[in-house]
Amino acid sequence: MGKKSKLQKFSENRESANVIEVGKPIYDNVKGHWQEFFDNDNDLVVELACGRGEYTIALAEKIPNRNYIGVDIKGERVWKGSQTAMQKELNNVAFLRTHITNIDELFDDEEVAEIWLTFPDPRPKERDEKHRLSNAFFMNKYRKILNKEGWFKFKTDNTPLFEYTLQTLTEFNVKDHVYTYDLYHSELLVDHFDIKTKYEKIWTEKGEMIKYMKFKFG
Repeated sequence: MGKKSKLQKFSENRESANVIEVGKPIYDNVKGHWQEFFDNDNDLVVELACGRGEYTIALAEKIPNRNYIGVDIKGERVWKGSQTAMQKELNNVAFLRTHITNIDELFDDEEVAEIWLTFPDPRPKERDEKHRLSNAFFMNKYRKILNKEGWFKFKTDNTPLFEYTLQTLTEFNVKDHVYTYDLYHSELLVDHFDIKTKYEKIWTEKGEMIKYMKFKFG
């Protein structure tokens, strides 16, 4: 069989039970009901801008007693994550196809136990600050859906974005905030779970240090 077309992938997304997207009834009803969707009361972990779901799937394999939701707007990326999760028979994984601006419309207040933001587009141009996923606008949305003891975890290879995020957090009352500019030579490496995405491998092989932080919203 030849390579699947974009339309074929989108069609499979519409049929896949582990994909939540506009047009499916579940999309309009899942807020506040994610544990019912997974049919258990395990904690919810959300990966923002998950791409092909590498990190979401790896976390689900490492820590199977939690539910994982990868969020991305790109249908082809969601398709890849969805298909991989099904091939691996990971029933604790789902993919939510939506813009991250909608995140607080799809999760109830304090419904999420942990959020990961891994290697987002740094959007270096000043005019694109509004699109940076660690700006104050988005942070307010994350704060709303994350429970009071839930961790927000952020990884990037981009130093300006990391420093921008540190500055953004001065506007918030955060607690238990720790960070490093060199994750692989830090005691925080334990949080890494020995998971490297495709882009993380690329950047580390080029000698780029991986920056990492975690905190809780106060």
